[in-house]
Amino acid sequence: MSNPNKGIRKVEVALKWDPSPAGTPAHDLDIIAATYVAGDPDGAPAYLVHFDSRSPDGTIALNRDSRTGQGLGYDEVMTLELDRLAPAYVRVVVGVAVQQGGGRRTFGDVTNTAVRIAEGHLELARDDFSAVAASTAATVAEFVRDGSGVWEFRDGVRGFDADPATFTALMGRAPAS
Repeated sequence: MSNPNKGIRKVEVALKWDPSPAGTPAHDLDIIAATYVAGDPDGAPAYLVHFDSRSPDGTIALNRDSRTGQGLGYDEVMTLELDRLAPAYVRVVVGVAVQQGGGRRTFGDVTNTAVRIAEGHLELARDDFSAVAASTAATVAEFVRDGSGVWEFRDGVRGFDADPATFTALMGRAPAS
């Protein structure tokens, strides 16, 4: 059981989608986490975690990666051990990008999408990307460390129209007003 006074400690971000129709290019969605340091919490990420990578200290890792959406349940799973993250890191933004091989694809082109964010058995958020159906990428969660070192979760899906490489440079920036 999580103690609310201790904040968020260890989180799982899980992503699912249905495979593309037979004879069409596979749909590939990817979870991406970007970490930010205290001196530049809205600037460039200190590092990214995505397919084929993990954080330098092992606190953020992609445990399961799917390139097709085939399988039962959630196809991609990332674990973030925020309570073990070095004090220099004060912000982590998690996003999802639709790979663009085979032409421009949006969340609306992929069927049965869902993202679930949970701490243990406590579900913090769930979304189906319908509000950002015309987007090619979206942020799905933000974790911010307060002055006393406690991590707080900020929910909300925000869509982007960018290829995965451009998205990773934009995902931590504040929305235009």
